[in-house]
Amino acid sequence: MNINATIEKMQGMRLHGLKRAYEASFETGQNNSLTNDEFLAWLIEAEWDERVSRKTERLVKTARFRYQASVEEISFSPERGLDKNLLTRLAGCSFIDRGENIIVTGSTGAGKSFLATALGYQACLKGYKVLYFNLGRLFNKLTMAKAGGTYMKELSRIEKHNLLILDDFGLQVIDSEKQLMLLDIIEDRHGKKSTIITSQIPVKVWNELLEEKTIADALLDRVTHSAHRFELKGESMRKKMRKQ
Repeated sequence: MNINATIEKMQGMRLHGLKRAYEASFETGQNNSLTNDEFLAWLIEAEWDERVSRKTERLVKTARFRYQASVEEISFSPERGLDKNLLTRLAGCSFIDRGENIIVTGSTGAGKSFLATALGYQACLKGYKVLYFNLGRLFNKLTMAKAGGTYMKELSRIEKHNLLILDDFGLQVIDSEKQLMLLDIIEDRHGKKSTIITSQIPVKVWNELLEEKTIADALLDRVTHSAHRFELKGESMRKKMRKQ
């Protein structure tokens, strides 16, 4: 058997994980310590792990998170009022399969964006397509898309993602045009795809941020109905981290 030729064929077929494991086996003696079936299974496992890793990297990159965050890094200190049991269940990401939404509220620095991003990253690890947007920037992007005649194309692109994260809802009053944009997005996803929304503003006063009340009622009903909710409390996590 020509080992170099075999390695070249693996490279040509882009079996990078299998190739690396095969090459390493000659140094570790793995090829001699396992039966043929065990050795084959070991090589396939290496290729599988490599592909999962590459897919995760690609999903995280295309999600465009603002910063890195993971569920393991979340603080459950009592003063935050964070339901650990609920978060643990949601970290399993079955809520995405059911098209359920999550709302995270709390004051500035409470860790809303971190929590949303951590759940988004967890979804990437499980193979879901995720997209993160600061809501203000999303409105700017959609306004430009309308002017350029690519609005429907942009909506379609957003709709294809299993999980959409909309950060910083309610930093300013949302006019009727932006409400319609948001309704277009939520309507496409309602009951099929999941959305996480973060806001400094309590849900009970969201209606006051929306100019056109008829649109507001339709929008909020779709967003808040049966949504999982986190209301973060306590000292600003940013200030707390600076003290440490």
